[in-house]
Amino acid sequence: MMPPRYDANLRPPPPAETGARPDPGTSRTAATLRTGRSRLHCLALVFGLAFVVIAFRLSGVMLFGGAEEMAVGAERARSAGIFDRADVVDRNNNLLATNLLSPSLYADARLVPDPEAAADRVRSVLPGLDRAELVRKLASERAFVWLKRNLTPGQQYEINALGIPGLGFQDEQRRLYPLGNLAAHALGFVDVDSKGIAGIEVYFDDELRRAAHGGESLGLSLDIRVQHAVRDELQNAVKTFRALGAGGIVLDARTGEVLAMVSLPDFDPNHAGDASQLARFNRVTLGVYELGSVFKIFNTAMALDSGLVGLGDGYDASRPLRVSRFTIRDDHPKNRWLTVPEIFVYSSNIGSAKMAVDMGTQRQRAFMQRLGLLDRPTLELPELGAPLSPSPWREINTMTVAFGHGLAVTPLQVAGAAAAIVNGGVLRPATLLKRQGPPPAGARVVSKKTSDTMRRLLRMVVLEGTGKKANVPGYVVGGKTGTAEKAVGRGYASRALITSFVGIFPMTAPRYVVLLLLDEPKGSDATFGYATAGWNAAPTTARVIARIAPLLGVEAVDEGAPEVLEALDITIDKGRARLASF
Repeated sequence: MMPPRYDANLRPPPPAETGARPDPGTSRTAATLRTGRSRLHCLALVFGLAFVVIAFRLSGVMLFGGAEEMAVGAERARSAGIFDRADVVDRNNNLLATNLLSPSLYADARLVPDPEAAADRVRSVLPGLDRAELVRKLASERAFVWLKRNLTPGQQYEINALGIPGLGFQDEQRRLYPLGNLAAHALGFVDVDSKGIAGIEVYFDDELRRAAHGGESLGLSLDIRVQHAVRDELQNAVKTFRALGAGGIVLDARTGEVLAMVSLPDFDPNHAGDASQLARFNRVTLGVYELGSVFKIFNTAMALDSGLVGLGDGYDASRPLRVSRFTIRDDHPKNRWLTVPEIFVYSSNIGSAKMAVDMGTQRQRAFMQRLGLLDRPTLELPELGAPLSPSPWREINTMTVAFGHGLAVTPLQVAGAAAAIVNGGVLRPATLLKRQGPPPAGARVVSKKTSDTMRRLLRMVVLEGTGKKANVPGYVVGGKTGTAEKAVGRGYASRALITSFVGIFPMTAPRYVVLLLLDEPKGSDATFGYATAGWNAAPTTARVIARIAPLLGVEAVDEGAPEVLEALDITIDKGRARLASF
């Protein structure tokens, strides 16, 4: 006999009339039904809770972009060795570049029933896609075609909710730059297939791929705190002085490490394709400029190091210097004989030109070569500009190069050469990599005696000369201003200036070089209409140094203390006769 069949909706039969005993089989049936209903209720509750959890997590993805899920997924992928590019960090292990897994949208066009309708629905979520191109892809009958790479989780959810047959998603690697614009020109960027295109991303493309498989990261010399301070102050300067752009570099004078490198305007490497060519142009390493009087650092060092000129010597700067159809004038004329320190402190073009002629063209050219100012600079970037030097190098070029005209170089080169002049006389290659162990030996370019004299002269410029606005009490700043007219065609634009300042601190034992540059700054009421470096680049450098010195562990000192004054004292040998050139 077949067992009775029960339905979950059946109720047990009513009890028998009063006095009658219920049938035992009927009681067992009622108990079984009650147990079944309880189990169904429990199961429904479990499914309900699961649905609530799933809905909550999907809401989080939609509202917050799935950051947590992306981060967890990225960490799992990194641990599993899925990513093929290593992370990039600064000298303090702050993350500069990393990877995420992100969904990309593709289509099997053979399965898309209505390409035009599907294209319109996809564009309702991704309006940036070109409709004609999208329709063409969806109507192509191809088994696989990319529609959009690197979607956000929210976009993926919305596309999936459209329910269009033939669309699918594939997880891909995406290079992420968490700090956006902050170190864009140093880092560079990659293409959609994670291939390096610019900056260290392309220079170290192979190394980053190898390091990824070993779970390593690439450590840069940059200090992101210093980078932020330089960028912030340069942005303020561009706005204040209505400049077209700016550049800045902070260099460790002892090791050659680049602690900061900023070029404005800049761009977001997460969206490099949207950036203009100007924004992607690195003014610090690729731009070549005539930087004006900062070159007097090198001219004066050359003369002193030759032994032919001493601090007690001088030149007649009482009137402009005329050579053929050219006239060389001083911007701050003293109209008298000037000693070598005065020529440097008061930034005399006349005195510098006469000094260079006494040194001779060959000596000047060789010295500039020794400082690395005639060759393309070395740095771990592909964006490096080649200097523009005189050819032929005649006597008039010797005069103008002495005060920074006629030889165009990158700010990177000037910063490196200035570091060599003050660090004891040794030129070391600049680097974007964090150095391990002692710095390289480098090449000697001037004697230690000349280096010591130059740091004293550079301090005098800030105390008594054109760099007064660069002074930062307590940090013993030295430096040199530079103002140059921009070269236009075969001449110069008198109202279009490149202004710069090379700041060095502390001058008692030089450690850091800061070079800032402004492109076509304008005068204002606050500067009394002046647009020269002493009014814009110098005070901007002061603000940078005031911010970064504490970050770099440089302690403020009493600048009037005997040991500080003694370390910066200049003794002039008055027993030597003045030179009487010209």
